[in-house]
Amino acid sequence: MIVSNEPGYYKEGAYGIRIENLQFVTEPAIAAGGERPMLGFETLTMAPIDRRLVVAEMLTAEERAQLDAYHAKVLAVIGPKAPDDMRAWLETACAPL
Repeated sequence: MIVSNEPGYYKEGAYGIRIENLQFVTEPAIAAGGERPMLGFETLTMAPIDRRLVVAEMLTAEERAQLDAYHAKVLAVIGPKAPDDMRAWLETACAPL
Protein backbone atom coordinates (compact mmCIF):
# COMPACT_ATOMS: atom_id res chain seq x y z
CA MET A 1 0.00 0.00 0.00
CA ILE A 2 1.16 3.55 -0.68
CA VAL A 3 0.01 6.45 1.50
CA SER A 4 0.54 10.19 1.45
CA ASN A 5 2.16 11.93 4.45
CA GLU A 6 1.12 15.59 4.37
CA PRO A 7 2.20 17.63 7.40
CA GLY A 8 1.24 21.26 7.04
CA TYR A 9 0.55 24.62 8.60
CA TYR A 10 -2.53 26.68 7.83
CA LYS A 11 -2.97 30.31 8.85
CA GLU A 12 -6.70 30.95 9.04
CA GLY A 13 -7.92 33.21 6.25
CA ALA A 14 -4.40 33.67 4.84
CA TYR A 15 -2.47 30.67 3.45
CA GLY A 16 -1.36 27.13 3.93
CA ILE A 17 1.95 25.31 3.55
CA ARG A 18 2.08 21.57 3.09
CA ILE A 19 4.97 19.19 2.51
CA GLU A 20 3.79 16.01 0.86
CA ASN A 21 5.67 12.72 0.56
CA LEU A 22 4.47 9.39 -0.74
CA GLN A 23 5.37 6.44 1.48
CA PHE A 24 5.31 2.69 0.99
CA VAL A 25 3.83 0.76 3.92
CA THR A 26 6.30 -1.95 4.96
CA GLU A 27 5.70 -5.32 6.58
CA PRO A 28 5.22 -5.39 10.36
CA ALA A 29 8.45 -5.60 12.36
CA ILE A 30 9.47 -5.00 15.94
CA ALA A 31 11.30 -1.67 16.19
CA ALA A 32 14.25 -1.15 18.55
CA GLY A 33 12.77 -0.96 22.04
CA GLY A 34 9.36 -2.00 20.73
CA GLU A 35 7.05 -4.56 22.25
CA ARG A 36 5.18 -5.82 19.19
CA PRO A 37 5.37 -5.74 15.40
CA MET A 38 4.26 -2.47 13.80
CA LEU A 39 3.84 -1.40 10.19
CA GLY A 40 6.60 0.87 8.95
CA PHE A 41 7.04 3.40 6.16
CA GLU A 42 9.61 3.79 3.40
CA THR A 43 9.75 7.18 1.68
CA LEU A 44 9.20 7.03 -2.07
CA THR A 45 9.30 10.75 -2.86
CA MET A 46 12.88 11.85 -3.44
CA ALA A 47 12.92 15.65 -3.47
CA PRO A 48 14.64 18.07 -1.07
CA ILE A 49 12.53 19.90 1.50
CA ASP A 50 12.72 23.63 0.74
CA ARG A 51 14.85 25.18 3.50
CA ARG A 52 12.77 28.36 3.36
CA LEU A 53 10.04 26.33 5.08
CA VAL A 54 12.32 25.24 7.94
CA VAL A 55 13.26 27.26 11.03
CA ALA A 56 16.26 25.16 12.03
CA GLU A 57 16.48 26.74 15.50
CA MET A 58 13.03 25.35 16.32
CA LEU A 59 13.98 21.74 15.55
CA THR A 60 15.08 19.26 18.17
CA ALA A 61 18.34 17.39 17.63
CA GLU A 62 16.30 14.33 16.60
CA GLU A 63 14.26 16.35 14.07
CA ARG A 64 17.42 17.87 12.58
CA ALA A 65 18.99 14.42 12.29
CA GLN A 66 15.84 13.09 10.61
CA LEU A 67 15.79 15.92 8.04
CA ASP A 68 19.54 15.59 7.40
CA ALA A 69 19.16 11.81 6.92
CA TYR A 70 16.29 12.36 4.48
CA HIS A 71 18.35 14.86 2.48
CA ALA A 72 21.36 12.51 2.47
CA LYS A 73 19.13 9.76 1.05
CA VAL A 74 17.73 12.11 -1.61
CA LEU A 75 21.26 13.06 -2.66
CA ALA A 76 22.41 9.42 -2.71
CA VAL A 77 19.44 8.28 -4.82
CA ILE A 78 18.97 11.26 -7.16
CA GLY A 79 22.50 12.71 -7.25
CA PRO A 80 24.08 10.07 -9.52
CA LYS A 81 21.21 10.50 -11.99
CA ALA A 82 21.20 14.32 -11.96
CA PRO A 83 22.65 16.25 -14.90
CA ASP A 84 25.84 18.17 -14.09
CA ASP A 85 24.09 21.56 -14.16
CA MET A 86 21.57 20.36 -11.55
CA ARG A 87 24.05 18.51 -9.33
CA ALA A 88 25.45 21.63 -7.60
CA TRP A 89 21.93 22.86 -6.78
CA LEU A 90 20.97 19.41 -5.44
CA GLU A 91 24.08 19.23 -3.24
CA THR A 92 23.28 22.66 -1.75
CA ALA A 93 19.61 21.77 -1.25
CA CYS A 94 20.56 18.51 0.48
CA ALA A 95 23.42 19.83 2.64
CA PRO A 96 23.08 19.17 6.38
CA LEU A 97 21.40 21.90 8.40
